[in-house]
Amino acid sequence: MSALEINGLTKTYANGKTALNNVTLTVPQGSFFALLGPNGAGKSTLINMLADIVRSTSGEVKFFGRNLFAEREECKRRMGVVPQEIAFDPFFTPREVLRFTSGLFGCKPDEAWIDELLERLELTQHQAKNTRQLSGGMRRRLLVAQALVHRPELVILDEPTAGVDVELRKRLWTFMRELNEKGITILLTTHYLDEAEELCDHVAIIDQGNLLTARPMQEMMSDIASSHLWLNYGREIQLTADDQQALAGFEPRGHDDGVCLKLGQLEGGKTTFHDAYQAAVGRFGPPIDAGVRSEDLEDVFLRLTAKQSKDQER
Repeated sequence: MSALEINGLTKTYANGKTALNNVTLTVPQGSFFALLGPNGAGKSTLINMLADIVRSTSGEVKFFGRNLFAEREECKRRMGVVPQEIAFDPFFTPREVLRFTSGLFGCKPDEAWIDELLERLELTQHQAKNTRQLSGGMRRRLLVAQALVHRPELVILDEPTAGVDVELRKRLWTFMRELNEKGITILLTTHYLDEAEELCDHVAIIDQGNLLTARPMQEMMSDIASSHLWLNYGREIQLTADDQQALAGFEPRGHDDGVCLKLGQLEGGKTTFHDAYQAAVGRFGPPIDAGVRSEDLEDVFLRLTAKQSKDQER
């Protein structure tokens, strides 16, 4: 069973702006799923529809097999959401926030679980303070505890580490991994693409309301991510029309220290490294140094969203 099956989800506002355009994707149960996109791409609109804050124009969502929009109350009990906006009663303590939130979901406060959440999110020593006395990073961590206090099956993390320092971020992700290993499905939005690549086993990228790709992370990096041969000549290479033609099969790019050539895949897992190297030597002579660099998730993200922007301009 899938945690989420999103089919044809669209949101068009009264002013005619389409924030989400016919998005269809599946979030497998038990996955750690990255939802990525530039600012204004439609990520928050999608999350707000899942959280019952924004109503869709069309489309449907199945939540563990149930119709999310027809059975909102039941589905919301099984979902935890960490929003971007921080909003607490300023006179509640963290423990009171978690007790109150448990009641909102129809649960009797589980003091042992609340203790564990406060401990794991490093709020125990601050549990007697009013939330107005907490720093921004502490309140961000309290949002995470609040989303987990009723033990949901799906947790949606919308930029959960904004304002959280590096060491605390690492410990938070360790906790999230542990929860995921216990079967909790996690849907994450973040601008820290290195973290998404390390943590997540599935990824979807949206831009300007359109879904660009949605697939397992390893499969996407294998199929979409490119490798490039970087040749260092110790000088800037200005590619002539003849250079471009001779190296056309490698999509050449000049840079400050030399030239970069895109490598293709051959049968047996080999690349066109040898052919690319020889072609470069034939044009520019032997390089001072050469190396291969594979694209990471950030490179793929920037390439896909740049292509989307160019397509929209046409």
